Amino acid sequence: MTLNELFTIICEKRDHPAPGSYTSSLFSAGEDKIIKKVGEEAMEVILAAKGQTRQRLVEEVADLTYHTLVLLAEKGLAPDDIQEELERRHKK
Repeated sequence: MTLNELFTIICEKRDHPAPGSYTSSLFSAGEDKIIKKVGEEAMEVILAAKGQTRQRLVEEVADLTYHTLVLLAEKGLAPDDIQEELERRHKK
């Protein structure tokens, strides 16, 4: 699954909430909950990088990536916005 495919699913859950969906529950809980989850996952990435296995680091980066995509969707942004910024920086 690509990041764009995952982002599409996230947006579908935002726009058409599904009972029992974790993604839908994040949107329902609101911006503060989503931001809190991004912060928690970022800390877990740091902890995994410092003293856990490579596999655990991969798992935590995946969690952080997912929650970051949820935050982007909440704020009306998309992965393409990040890509454009990275390209802009590369051209400097």
